[in-house]
Amino acid sequence: MKVAVIGLGVIGHVHMEVLTEMQQTVVAVCDVDESKFAEYPTAKGYVDYKKMIDEVRPDVVHVCTPHYLHAEMVVYALDKGVNVLCEKPLCISRDEIEQILSAEKRSTAQLGVVLQNRYNPANVYAKEQLGNDYATGGYGHMIWNRTEAYYAQAAWRGTKDMEGGGVLINQALHTLDLMQYFCGEPDQVVASISNLTLKNVIEVEDTASALYSGKGNFTFFATNGSKVDFLPEIMLYTKDGYMRIMGNCVLHNDQLKRFDESQKVYGKGCYGAGHSGLFTHFYDCLEKGEKFPIDGTEGSKVIKMILATYESNGNKIDI
Repeated sequence: MKVAVIGLGVIGHVHMEVLTEMQQTVVAVCDVDESKFAEYPTAKGYVDYKKMIDEVRPDVVHVCTPHYLHAEMVVYALDKGVNVLCEKPLCISRDEIEQILSAEKRSTAQLGVVLQNRYNPANVYAKEQLGNDYATGGYGHMIWNRTEAYYAQAAWRGTKDMEGGGVLINQALHTLDLMQYFCGEPDQVVASISNLTLKNVIEVEDTASALYSGKGNFTFFATNGSKVDFLPEIMLYTKDGYMRIMGNCVLHNDQLKRFDESQKVYGKGCYGAGHSGLFTHFYDCLEKGEKFPIDGTEGSKVIKMILATYESNGNKIDI
């Protein structure tokens, strides 16, 4: 397939590395910084993503840009009949969700969303154990550290208009997605968000706590205010006991199960080893004419939860 990548920042380089190892042909790249094109001399460089899509007509385009640009790029590509693999978050507003789902519905192409933690072996095991059922209750947390220097790396970080939020929509999104993946999509949320450590640095939250209820019932806590990064953890109560997921380990009814730790991690360690599995699955689906399961509808579930969490302000509201 002919592949194009939009955005050559941190996550864009991860996509390029995985695609290279998959032996997919990246024919074009796009970024506002033309100096980055030298890293990929076999791909044609563009600064205008629309021009790239129109001229190259790729089979697949990877969207790896800042959050606020995802929706317009996804919609444009789908309307041109180009398959899209979009980095998280799929988008940052309800209007954008509707735009994307409408474009997906009228397009002949497929949309995939990069929620790669679903492909980590411990999470695959937990989902297999649940089968067609959901956990009866759950708790999850993500406790990390993000400093002023981190947010200074790019102007869009830490802003409401461009990042869409803080710890929830950026760092904790993957763990929160797993909560609804294991427990079911909730109907309501009551939540509190705050900025405890970066008040003069960012305009969004560094800490959030929430209670989700309805079809899915679980509690969630996330912060970027820790002094160190801890492994995200998930506790699930099931019909036959419990599962506690910790990195590559699952404590299942007092039996500790360890999974392969030799899988390659692309980019930051916190990204996990799921990118390769997700990319391979997406491309396999395209080649076989099958439906990729993490489509716009599936990828937007966690976005709806996050947006409602931001709106709660201590009140129980519908998602």
